[in-house]
Amino acid sequence: MTAATHSTLFPQVPETADAVLDGLDPEQREVALALSGPVCVLAGAGTGKTRAITHRIAYGVRAGILQPASVLAVTFTNRAAGEMRGRLRQLGAGGVQARTFHSAALRQLQFFWPKAVGGDMPRLLERKIQLVADAAARCRIRLDRNELRDVTSEIEWAKVTQTVPADYPAAVAKSVRDAPRDPAEISQIYALYEQLKRDRSVIDFEDVLLLTVGILQDRHDIAEQIRRQYQHFVVDEYQDVSPLQQRLLDLWLGDRDNLCVVGDASQTIYSFTGATPDHLLNFRNRHANATVVKLVRDYRSTPQVVHLANGLLSQARGRAAEHRLELISQRDPGPEPVYTEYADEPAEAEGTARRIRDLIAAGVPAGEIAVLYRINAQSEVYEQALADAGVPYQLRGAERFFERQEVREAGIALRGAARAGGNDSLLDDVEDLPAQVRAVLSTKGWTTKPPSGSGAVRDRWESLAALVRLAEDFARAKSGATLSDLVAELDERAAAQHAPTVQGVTLASLHAAKGLEWDAVFLVGLTEGMMPITYAKTDEQVEEERRLLYVGVTRARVHLSLSWALSRAPGGRASRRPSRFLKGLRPGSGSLGSVGVTGSGGIERGIAGGRRKPRGPVLCRVCGATLTEAGAMKLMRCEDCPSDMDEGLYERLRDWRSEQARELAQPAYCVFTDKTLMAIAERVPTTDGELSSIAGVGIRKLDRFGADVLAICAGGEGGAGGGEV
Repeated sequence: MTAATHSTLFPQVPETADAVLDGLDPEQREVALALSGPVCVLAGAGTGKTRAITHRIAYGVRAGILQPASVLAVTFTNRAAGEMRGRLRQLGAGGVQARTFHSAALRQLQFFWPKAVGGDMPRLLERKIQLVADAAARCRIRLDRNELRDVTSEIEWAKVTQTVPADYPAAVAKSVRDAPRDPAEISQIYALYEQLKRDRSVIDFEDVLLLTVGILQDRHDIAEQIRRQYQHFVVDEYQDVSPLQQRLLDLWLGDRDNLCVVGDASQTIYSFTGATPDHLLNFRNRHANATVVKLVRDYRSTPQVVHLANGLLSQARGRAAEHRLELISQRDPGPEPVYTEYADEPAEAEGTARRIRDLIAAGVPAGEIAVLYRINAQSEVYEQALADAGVPYQLRGAERFFERQEVREAGIALRGAARAGGNDSLLDDVEDLPAQVRAVLSTKGWTTKPPSGSGAVRDRWESLAALVRLAEDFARAKSGATLSDLVAELDERAAAQHAPTVQGVTLASLHAAKGLEWDAVFLVGLTEGMMPITYAKTDEQVEEERRLLYVGVTRARVHLSLSWALSRAPGGRASRRPSRFLKGLRPGSGSLGSVGVTGSGGIERGIAGGRRKPRGPVLCRVCGATLTEAGAMKLMRCEDCPSDMDEGLYERLRDWRSEQARELAQPAYCVFTDKTLMAIAERVPTTDGELSSIAGVGIRKLDRFGADVLAICAGGEGGAGGGEV
């Protein structure tokens, strides 16, 4: 029995109602046979939930229990609704309505408007952003393009949570939202926006739901007519319903209970839009006689991927975590998830591109591979790395980096400054290239400190910050580079990535990956501050970040790679830490407790010349305890275990390090940290191999400083060295 991911293009329609049930597992079959009363299907990732509910509807129709026209199935995207309609047709259940909440409500609103209100229905506003801009202007509040998008999103959130303009500031405070502007200002814009809509006889998409709710509440005859039409309801992705959608669903139902809901609280990742899992979690409280079925047989992912997903959720906290599902893989074993630590972001991108190239060479189609990251601004370095590696790619849910409006505007500004040269007053007293770029981009919204919260303003800042970092890296790589040189470099990169769209590796944010799956998934940038994101401050926000990572993990069928970089740029300070969500999952990061992670893969260090073998837990060489702290792992012993360090050698190494730092014009820790010097003085290596086995001595530092360090350890003084780190 299987919920196969791949099927033939034109499957044969089952000959009988009983044939519809063929191939369902016991739990899916139970869902299909539960055709009356309230039904709650708790369906984990990859467990065949769409298969279960479409076969349920089809079985009911084919068995004569349900009339096709009496069933309304609702979900959240047109793609999901289309897929559901297609599957129902293949099962011989055409005629069933499968729609999004908005399209179902709009159809009803258009039909009943003449009867309920009279006259022509107001025009539907396809894009509300211009009207929000008009409202802001009338309030004498200046909003740039990105602030406008964020304020528009806030108005949408307020409406789906049924918050009126006057109550918006209090609602923001209660929900601990990061408002993009003063809540009082947004409240003012929101109120005038609503007034302008009335003046211009237009409605927005949220109004479609609100007006339908209003008509059904006020006109019992219309509500009864709809209830006579639709007697059985199915709601997919129920964890994502907003209070307004739930209110509409209640009105559709009336006092009946023929409702089947399907969801997974562990995949709630859209709370910023008003979605809440409370309706799913409270379903059994509202419907005491509900049939509850749990789907936990995972047909998508290998046991290794499922094991990691379960381990990730085992550490979750909060109400959603109390209802988590323990998945059981139905697939044959596959490769272990790979954890890779890189020195810097470019190395992480290049290492990822190398691995992808290897997978493609081994027969994995490029279209079955994805690179997933937390925010869209992370895409540029992966776009470049894949382009350099000759790997085709496509972006999902975001424009290509060099096609983004803010990046195009920044390019124009930089080109203008380069042409003006010394005649641009903006560059007066600004000497080096990075400082010039920062000065120019400061006119486009870049600041030394990122804006608080998420949204379009933050996205814009991240794109500009990526250009600043690119300028810093370019100047470091090419001494004496000018602003004109940088502009030429940007033009070359843009040209290389403006090729026609091809079917290739998918680059996407974790949010955009929801509902999709690939044979191989690379989860990148998994550091504190990015996962969880820095503006996730409350426990609830942090737990949603954990669920977002869980969604990313469960997108993988076979190959799964998780990686992070210790610094942003080559040669930078290794100050970053792996995501807290990986603690207990990656080897050497502590115990997971009741959920073991035996066979959960290993940590690889990303290096230029090849790969090291996966490392297991790091043990103290004195007492044998598992080491989890970075400093202790460098020393290979617990901090409080006895040290056998050669004090004289340690001091000689410190003196040598000071000379190197002066010569390189860098802080001493850029040569070696104190902990690394202590580890060297304790272990007194005599060969390159012994020295490279010490944490903090990578390939580049071994090549640059290895001979000096080994000479000092042997009793010599060490040379002056030369070149770059």
